[in-house]
Amino acid sequence: MASTALTAGTLPTGLIALPGVYQPQGDTRLMAEALAQETLAPGARVLEIGTGTGALALQAARRGARVTAVDVSRRAVVTARLNAFRQRLPLRVVHGDFASTVAGTRFDLVVSNPPYVPAPGEGLPARGPERAWDAGRDGRAVIDRICRHAPALLRPGGVLLVVHSGMCGTQETLDRMTAAGLTAEVTARALVPWGPVLRSRRAWLEQQGLANEAEELEELVVIRAQSR
Repeated sequence: MASTALTAGTLPTGLIALPGVYQPQGDTRLMAEALAQETLAPGARVLEIGTGTGALALQAARRGARVTAVDVSRRAVVTARLNAFRQRLPLRVVHGDFASTVAGTRFDLVVSNPPYVPAPGEGLPARGPERAWDAGRDGRAVIDRICRHAPALLRPGGVLLVVHSGMCGTQETLDRMTAAGLTAEVTARALVPWGPVLRSRRAWLEQQGLANEAEELEELVVIRAQSR
């Protein structure tokens, strides 16, 4: 298992982001490093769940994959399409929930940097930039859905890559993927400084037992799961 030094080397450069669209950060870079390690045959079918700027989808498209990118944010969909046009890369970008928009289609590789930040409010935000990171009180609202739907999205031998905070429960993700019939393991970890969202929620996170008073670093993990 790698402890990765985060670099931007594998990500497309010159990406734009409309207001409110999540811009590539440490978790995106960690996932990009993991994606670069995966074998992609020419024409491999790839799905990105929650594409944002399209950074990861475009990384796969540059390697010759046939990529579908999905996002619930219309601004993210427009942003990803603009970036694909600017990069001169083929990319199918779909608006909506991944479970319904690609139902019945199976992929060789599924990647996701989903919302995973624990939030004090009930449910998921319906609009605004918070949709890109808020994921319920335990941060698992989207992760658990990906674990549940993954077997139906993957071809035999297909791979799922997910990045999230250790704050959400790494073992919980591994257990859910295993229960879904996948072989799962942590393949990379990195420590990154807290951003403004976590800092603004410090008192609540401490009350929930998700952080301590001295904590200023967040552990990110990449989990790789494969269908049997």
